Amino acid sequence: MVANPELRGTAHPLDKPSGTTNAYEQAVDELTRSYRAVPKGERVRLAKKSSNLFRQRSAGKVHRLDVSAFGSVLSVDPRGRWADVGGMATYEHIVDALLPHGVMPKVVPQLKTITLGGALSGLGIESTSFRSGMPHETVIDMDVLTGDGRVVTARPEGEHSDLFYGFPNSYGTLGYALRARIEVEPVSPYVRLRHVRFDSFEEVAEAIGVLCETRRFEGAPVDFLDGTVFSRDECYLSVGTWSDTAPLTSDYTRDAIYYKSIQQRSRDWLGARDYLWRWDTDWFWCSKAFYAQNPVVRRLAGRRFLRSDVYWKIMAFEERYKIKARMDARRGQPERENVIQDVEVPVERLAEFLDGFTREVPILPVWLCPLRQLDPAVTWNLYPLDPSKTYVNVGFWSSVPVRDGAGPSYHNRWVEDEVERLDGRKSLYSTAFYDPERFWALYNGPVYRTLKDRYDPDSRLADLYAKCVKGS
Repeated sequence: MVANPELRGTAHPLDKPSGTTNAYEQAVDELTRSYRAVPKGERVRLAKKSSNLFRQRSAGKVHRLDVSAFGSVLSVDPRGRWADVGGMATYEHIVDALLPHGVMPKVVPQLKTITLGGALSGLGIESTSFRSGMPHETVIDMDVLTGDGRVVTARPEGEHSDLFYGFPNSYGTLGYALRARIEVEPVSPYVRLRHVRFDSFEEVAEAIGVLCETRRFEGAPVDFLDGTVFSRDECYLSVGTWSDTAPLTSDYTRDAIYYKSIQQRSRDWLGARDYLWRWDTDWFWCSKAFYAQNPVVRRLAGRRFLRSDVYWKIMAFEERYKIKARMDARRGQPERENVIQDVEVPVERLAEFLDGFTREVPILPVWLCPLRQLDPAVTWNLYPLDPSKTYVNVGFWSSVPVRDGAGPSYHNRWVEDEVERLDGRKSLYSTAFYDPERFWALYNGPVYRTLKDRYDPDSRLADLYAKCVKGS
């Protein structure tokens, strides 16, 4: 069901001054004054220290809005199972604030510096999504700074319910989440993992369907579920179960590499926090491109620099200055196309997608993350999924040689066409190549235009197509 707006309990304000109610209200007042002082006609963006978007933005004149005051967890109620969280709080901060209370967000996206607001407006997913959906499905209510300078509270019912159901997949083009009350769930100290191998795409797809329905494996509950495809005949599902004890725990924060352990051991135990961030140390497997899987480099870098946000900054530097690309060109290396995407495919079409993908786009490993909508009666207007279906998020993040005679976006366009053909959906955090007519047909243009006219009538914020396809 949708997060219950009537959840109540005894809240425990956290100790930080910025986490108090008075400080939050003061920050809201200061932000709205700052926003309204921006000259008319000047576009607005967030002044953020990090990003998890993989698309270029134009360098035109823009006012960068300081939202650093909204990076705290304001209060947590473990008994009522909710927490009030600033929209700019990173999930690393959220997790560290909530774990001492014995709870965590129902869905914790896999990278530490993803912010709550980013996950709500740009979608998020992780290994609890087969039972808890996406982060926006766990929201009870949220305060949003809209494009017209108001701060409104959006709930499932009431005056701003249209914004509540239209905010996911809006990517900051309708407004910015300043605070959200989210559902949380109890944690245990450890997660017991079983890495189960399958020898074909068909077998792993069938197993995902069964596990999402039964939520049990080898007599134990399935609390976490994701998968990794290493080749056509080597696929794994990683089945996690909360545990109060562990005979030992593994550490994948420096020397050892988590994704390699999937092939090396059938059982494993991790502490709760280490499980939540098991992918972050090596940005799944992308750290290999930065030589960070070399044992010497790992020891020199240490835990401080073995993080996804460090790799992201290196990649952003390369995207801007093209140093490696120029060196490769001098060596006679072919031009490469970045194919960094996450897509949702119905589980019954998963094997078909993986078969075509491994033939057309030479990228392995890929990540699998099952997903079911939490409440089948709800429609999330800008990213509608069939609530009767199980989907599988397929994540692939690498570059491939540009095909002879093909355009520089051949592989990305193939993905877009194939996902649409299989009745799937594509996330918009990375590059997109749709024409306007196709884009608005896929992402509900009529509803978006109504929301835009109501909450950003003067277009102070970028349009969704302009931002996600044109890079405005």
